[in-house]
This record gives sequence, structure tokens and C-alpha cells, in this order.
Amino acid sequence: CVAALGHRLAGPWAGLGGGAALGLLPAVQFYLQEGRPYALVAAGAGVSTLLLVTLLEGRGRAVHWIAYGGTVALCGLLNWLSLMILPAHLLTLLLSVRSVRSGHDVGGPGGPGGPGGPGAPGGLGGSGRIGGLGESGGPGGPGRLGGPGRPGGAAGPGRPGGLGKRWAVAAGAAVVCVLPLVLFSRSQSAQVSWIPPLTWHMLIGPAVLLAVGGAGALLDRRSPYRPDGPSAAAVGLPLLVVPQLGLAGLSLVQPLFLDRYVLFSLLGLALLIGAAIGAGVRTVSRRLPRAGRWLLPAVVAVASVALLPQALAKRSPESRVDDVLAAADAVRRLKRPGDAVLFFPSARRDTRLVSPDAFSGLEDIALARTPERSGTLKGVEDGPARIRTAMLTHRRILLVTDAPAVSRPPATERDRMKRSVLRNHFRIVTDTQTRGRRVTLYERRAAPR
Repeated sequence: CVAALGHRLAGPWAGLGGGAALGLLPAVQFYLQEGRPYALVAAGAGVSTLLLVTLLEGRGRAVHWIAYGGTVALCGLLNWLSLMILPAHLLTLLLSVRSVRSGHDVGGPGGPGGPGGPGAPGGLGGSGRIGGLGESGGPGGPGRLGGPGRPGGAAGPGRPGGLGKRWAVAAGAAVVCVLPLVLFSRSQSAQVSWIPPLTWHMLIGPAVLLAVGGAGALLDRRSPYRPDGPSAAAVGLPLLVVPQLGLAGLSLVQPLFLDRYVLFSLLGLALLIGAAIGAGVRTVSRRLPRAGRWLLPAVVAVASVALLPQALAKRSPESRVDDVLAAADAVRRLKRPGDAVLFFPSARRDTRLVSPDAFSGLEDIALARTPERSGTLKGVEDGPARIRTAMLTHRRILLVTDAPAVSRPPATERDRMKRSVLRNHFRIVTDTQTRGRRVTLYERRAAPR
């Protein structure tokens, strides 16, 4: 879909470059290997965006609107956060309508032309887009978005206002289909309570992506290539920016900031990278005609070599940081009767849920209500003061936590208390790390004499 979008919006080189860029993105490679729905949602986002572009070009029919709404709804049922593609598509629609009205990108009167012929590219609309006319010519050719041209440049049946209404109906139908799932999931919000609150350092990665995408959009705007519908920047930039900002905004209310929830936004990044490559090929070809065709292979080769370590790492067993079985085996080897167990953060209690036999005989000293009683994945823990008191009554504590490479700073007062007590009153006896998990045996320090 990215290759097709790039080809239609910014030329064949942009299509090839965008398709290659998507396949090289490390996050895309990682989630394509998993059995979770994020890659499927990204594929659906590509299909719905391609359908939207088809409709904006005036080549769509009722079946395209049905397919568009159905695809968005299906993606929403897989992950309702994918509905953030709708405001991105709305922004693309508004940018396209604005271009139509201003005569800058799509539509607008053409320059002087021969009788009945297409106008010159003064407004890029002489071919009769949206019913455009040449200044001294007869009616334009078949109008994009509006069917046959009408005298005076009036839009045909698919005028921008009608297009917006059809989009609103399709988008509204998709939202209605997904709304029951959204409402039900609100009652299950405790299941994602392990996601840490949004902090500024979590926005560094998205900021870099937005900067790269913005550069691609600028290069696309300066490109002489103009499609029959919206530009690559008008499609790719909203698709990249809106879901990222939308997820950040939601995370201020309920922590949900995980990049996989908006994996589909990388389609916009790949499209903009492709547009930048297409602009680069055209620039080089004007000066060195034979060298232009080698720009894309050279860029892909350099990017492949640079990203090869990442690609290999994503395909290694060590890239999976949820090997709860290895952590449970370590607990089974190290535990003794009377030992306590502590989870940091509390979400690491999933190790016990998967292998409860490995934790038999161990006291979960921070737990106030079990996952079964609380209806959550990690249970409900006591307050910091009670956790401290319970820790100081034990001589040996097994800590199940994340390996340093993937661990995060403590986000709650409980976790800060756990770390403080272990640091000040216990010493490390054994430390085991396996595939993203860490099991550390602590022993109480002898009291000073």
C-alpha cells in the first residue's frame, strides 16, 4: 500500500523508496514477527488510506466508501486506538479541500489553452479537475472528485462538500461499530495500569520521527511533481503526526504511551521518506541524468547496512524481553523455605501467574489483594509503609524485575520504597539475568555492633 500510495502521490521513485523504507524500519520488522494485531492494524491502515486517496482523486464509487468504513471498523475492533487514523484522514481531506478552493494543488483555473483543450499548469487544474476550465477553452475533461466538468469550474456530483459528508458517514459508521468495545474496555482499564506515566524522555523517539517526516514533507512541497489528488505531504504528515500526538494526549489522562499502539503511523513516515527520495532522484537526474537512477539503490544499500545490527537483534531470542519461564526457573533454583518474593514493578508478577508452582512456599510480601480477587493482571499492593515493614521482617528476599537494558525508573512510591529498602538494608547474594528478566537474591545485612 505504501508503494502504491507513493507512486500515485509523488511518482514511481517515491513509491519504490517508500515501500523499501517501510520494510527497513526496525519497529515494523519487530512487530511483523509477533502474533499480536499491530501489524494487521498497520496493514488495514494502509488499505484505508489507499481507499481514501482513491476517493479524493474522484475515482471512487459507493463500494469504495463501504470498503473504507469497513476497513477502519475492522482495525478498530483489533485495536480501538487505531481509530486515531480518522482525525488524520480528516486533516488530509481538509487539506485537499483547501487546495481545491485555493486552486493550488487540485483544481483551480488553468492557464490559457486552445479551444476545448486543457489549460497550462498555472493552477494545475486545466485538465478539468473538479470541473475546471481553460481560460479560453471549452469545458474541461473529466473532473477529478467531481465527475464531468461544468461551465465556470463548478464541481460535479463529488464536490468537496459532498465528499466531506460521505467521509463523515463512513467514519461515523466505523466509530459506531467499535464504540461498544471502547466502552467495555474502559471497565478493564486496570489491565493496562502497568504502563508508566508519560515523561518527556519517552517523547524523544517520536520527536525524531516527526522531524524526519517533516523534512520529507518540505521536500515534497518543493517537488515539481503534482498528483491528481492530494500531495504525499498532505497524506503522509497527518498519518504520522496525528496518531503520535493523539496517543500522547490520551496518555496525560490514562497512561497508554506505547509505540506499538500507533505502529500504523509509521506508514506516514515511510511515505514521506519515499517522497524525499523521489525529490532527490529528480534533482540528481536534472544535473546527472545517468546517476539519478542509482540514488535509490544506493540509499537502500546504505540504510540496510546501517540497520543490519538492529535487524539481526530484532530476530534474536534476546529481543523478546518477556521470557517469564526462564525467570521462573531461576526462582525455583534459588528459593528456600521462609523466603519472600518481591516484584518490581508489580507488572512482573506475570512471572508468577505463568508458573505458580515455581513460587510455591514464597510469601508475596507486597501483595494486598491477589489478581483473582482484584480482577487485575498484577493484583493490588499494600502502601509503601507496610511494604517496608514486611520487607524488614524477612532475612532473604527474591526480587523479580526487568534486566537493566530494558528497565525503567521507578514510577510509583511503592517501587521507590522497595528499591530504597533493598539498597539500605540488604546485600546481593546472587544475580541472574535472562532475556530481559532479572532475578536477584537479597540477604539481610548483619546489624552493626
